[in-house]
Formats: sequence, C-alpha cells, structure tokens
Amino acid sequence: MTAGVFVSFEGIDGSGKSTQARRLAAALDKQGFSTVLTREPGGSPGAEEIRSLVLQGDPDRWSAETELLLFTAARRDHLERTIRPALAAGQIVICDRFADSTRMYQGLSRGDLRRHVDQLHTLMIGTEPDVTLLIDMDPEAGLRRAKSRQTAEERFENFGVELQQRMRSGFLELAQEFPDRFRVIDGNRSEPDVARDVRQALSPYLPELDA
Repeated sequence: MTAGVFVSFEGIDGSGKSTQARRLAAALDKQGFSTVLTREPGGSPGAEEIRSLVLQGDPDRWSAETELLLFTAARRDHLERTIRPALAAGQIVICDRFADSTRMYQGLSRGDLRRHVDQLHTLMIGTEPDVTLLIDMDPEAGLRRAKSRQTAEERFENFGVELQQRMRSGFLELAQEFPDRFRVIDGNRSEPDVARDVRQALSPYLPELDA
C-alpha cells in the first residue's frame, strides 16, 4: 500500500490557514484522493477534551510548563488515534497546526521553553509532517480577522498584536530552520490565489494533483 502524505498548515491567528486546509481537503476529495482533515489541539476524542481545557477559560490558570504538557498529551493521542492510522492506510492527512505551533506558542510566547518543547517532541511524538505550509500574514490584519470570529476560543488572540508580530517572526525563523519541510505562502491575497500556491507547493508530494 502506498504510504500516506502528512501535510500541516501553520501561521499566526487569522492567517487563513484553517480556510486553506479546508479548501485543500475539498479539492483533493473532489479529485479522488482519500483525505483526513484534522486539527490541533484536537483531532481525536481525548485531544478534543484537552483542547477545551487550554483554549477556554482564564488563560493564566495553567503555568507555561503545565500547558506544554497538556498540548503534548493531546498531540500524542491525536497521533495514535488519527494521524498514524490514516498514514498507514495511505491517506493524505491535512492538519491545521502541529508541533511547530507548540514551538512558537509554548516555546516562545510564555517563556524560553523551546528546549523543553523539542525534548518532549523527541520523546513522545517523534513525527514531523512531510510538508508544512506556512501561510504568512500581516499581524495586524490577522488579529482583526481572528477577533472578528468572536468564539470562546480566544486564548491567544487576546494576547494582542505584539504577540502576533513575535509569532510571525518566529514562524519565519522556523521556515529557515527546517527549509526542507517548510513552504512559505503569502497569505495577504485572495483565497483562490493562496489556494493555487498551496496546490503548487504540494505538487512534488502529489504529482497527480491538479495545480
């Protein structure tokens, strides 16, 4: 059986990555690919329960270290229950955020925990996407879009534009750190234009994909 392909979308809040993940899954399904669209934190029943713990309620109720452990636990369950079985079945996994978001939000925003993030990732996860699509977005525009959603999950949007700016810089630095895996796509354009570049970025991994 052909091995599956693991695709992750990353970017600051409001970058449009979730929209592009959904568009890609729909386009692949239409073309006959077998896809699994998932998200983090979440993507499995246990991980979804943890999601509600970390994205709702008082943002200061967890220490940075505890929050990191919660996210790692959610990712491990997600990996076991959803990602690995889908890849083993030859499916295309499209994940809205993965470990790179933890490297940024827990590793950078709440203290210098990057070393701990990487240690936990090596110990408990040990998996990276085949390709990571970073939707790069103007921080102020992204924050306006994120706040307009007015959902209960405003855990990080409430930190303001300064965090958005730091996160954008951090994600771009990650793209330089992992150049073989990252593809940076300009998100300051129309959804169809961004979606076209997403498909082009995936063409080396899915040669049958219509660009």
